[in-house]
Amino acid sequence: MTSAPLSKSMPLKTKLSHTAVFWIGFCVVMALLIVAPLVLPEYWRRFLTEILIWGLLAMSSDILIGYTGMVSFGHSAFFGLGMYGAAAALLIVSPPNLWLAILFGLGGAAGAALFVAYFSTRLRDIYFAITTLIFSQIFYVIIFTWTEVTGGENGLIFSRPHFTIPFLYDTRFSTATLHWFVLSVVAGSYVLLRRIMQSPFGMVLQSIRENEARTRAIGYPVERYKIVAVMLSGLFAGLAGVLYAVQNQFAAAEFVFFTTSGDTVIFNVMGGIGTLVSFASCCRAFSAISSPISSRSA
Repeated sequence: MTSAPLSKSMPLKTKLSHTAVFWIGFCVVMALLIVAPLVLPEYWRRFLTEILIWGLLAMSSDILIGYTGMVSFGHSAFFGLGMYGAAAALLIVSPPNLWLAILFGLGGAAGAALFVAYFSTRLRDIYFAITTLIFSQIFYVIIFTWTEVTGGENGLIFSRPHFTIPFLYDTRFSTATLHWFVLSVVAGSYVLLRRIMQSPFGMVLQSIRENEARTRAIGYPVERYKIVAVMLSGLFAGLAGVLYAVQNQFAAAEFVFFTTSGDTVIFNVMGGIGTLVSFASCCRAFSAISSPISSRSA
């Protein structure tokens, strides 16, 4: 009589234990990242901040690769348009406004993601990947050749905005405060995306990944879910682009080139797709080897 209740309680206990372990680990990592700027020299603070930004880009890509089963080579476009959207706001508005830069960057990335999603989600597998690659190269050519607006191969240079809370607070970013701001955005994005991927919407995306035909057969509008997934992914990729622009005070066409998308896919493959934290194992190496901004700002 007593064995049945015990056997039923064990899975619940295990589930709670796994959840507790996750949040304990999350809090420990957050604590280390919060303390890091206080003990690291200037260069390593910037370096760690840049890793977090590339990690956010990898997270955005994992929504499609890991949870929806769609390999995208269009994230360089979303990342770059987020960067140029922020640059436009910072150059047009005086004094530069951080929140307006974020709004412009997210708007540019979301518009591009909607445009790309409308056409590319009609295709599957390698055809979807090739279509996103084509669109990313179209955006790259436009940005590279439209010199009067984008600066072409020279890019755009602008001043970093202050961190402001309207009518309450206004201060310049230091490397430490910028790190904490980026950390809060990346951590908040991770918690939000984790919750979304565990929601019914996320479960449908994973169903599409496992068997798209069966998901469609039971009544889910697969194409609509794919469009929303691409837009969500593009939105967070654009947010990463905004943060990169704010940190480095620079926007360049090279970040819209398809190699940025290729690096993002490699992040997920090396670290493990479908985890949202797969960037942790490889972002450091990428930042050290591939980022021209890091070496210039050291």
